[in-house]
Amino acid sequence: MELIQIISLALLQGLTEFLPISSSAHLILVPQLLGWPDQGLAFDVAVHIGTLAAVVFYFRQELGRMLGDWLGSLAGRGLTADARLAWAVGFGTIPVGLAGLLFKDVIETSLRSPLVIAATTVGFGLLLGWADHAGSRRRDEHSIGWKDVLLIGVAQAVALIPGTSRSGITMTAGLLAGLSREAAARFSFLLSIPVILLAGGLETRELLASPVPVDWTALSLGAALSALSAYLCIHFFLKLLARIGFMPFVVYRLLLGAVLLLIFA
Repeated sequence: MELIQIISLALLQGLTEFLPISSSAHLILVPQLLGWPDQGLAFDVAVHIGTLAAVVFYFRQELGRMLGDWLGSLAGRGLTADARLAWAVGFGTIPVGLAGLLFKDVIETSLRSPLVIAATTVGFGLLLGWADHAGSRRRDEHSIGWKDVLLIGVAQAVALIPGTSRSGITMTAGLLAGLSREAAARFSFLLSIPVILLAGGLETRELLASPVPVDWTALSLGAALSALSAYLCIHFFLKLLARIGFMPFVVYRLLLGAVLLLIFA
């Protein structure tokens, strides 16, 4: 990989993993449009590790409380708000894990076409805009109940379709459940941690079985840049969300979908 490709894809992964615009769509399309060779599985693992490190570090205090209270709930000390949130993150991950195991081959072959990405980019972008407009936006993430967990968890499983955006669809579901914009985003980010762990674990297993040599310099640079861009993305997104809402991302998705249709239809 050339240096410009390493830098571009690492920054792109870090930014788009947490914005509601689909990281998978951008990582599939940008190399195709620019004529770059496939970045390879090892690089995908590295940038996933970078984004995972960013979200864990950003929410390190919340995660510490959630883990402690979750362990306390196992020991019979009752369910605190942080323990319930930890359980919600765990159970919310089950649908995407099952869907990934059942439909992995279909997702990685027939669903990776530019036209599928264009359709999901536009369709789920419109749904995000409607949810942002129609949602009551009165609840925080600690108020999430089991019906909310089921709704958001199933929505996250749908995000396996390229172009949907895991962050976008889980925030959409959170808004439809009555969460505030910030709460929907925060729960989506917390929910990303086990998902990135699962995806990174599967990719690492495939990587270990691959005979392809590893460029450790490229991987290290990719992981570092994706971690930096992901951390900054989370920080400024949460700072600006109450003021700008989701409409700029809806407009971006509609424009991106239109461009894709013009190019590939």
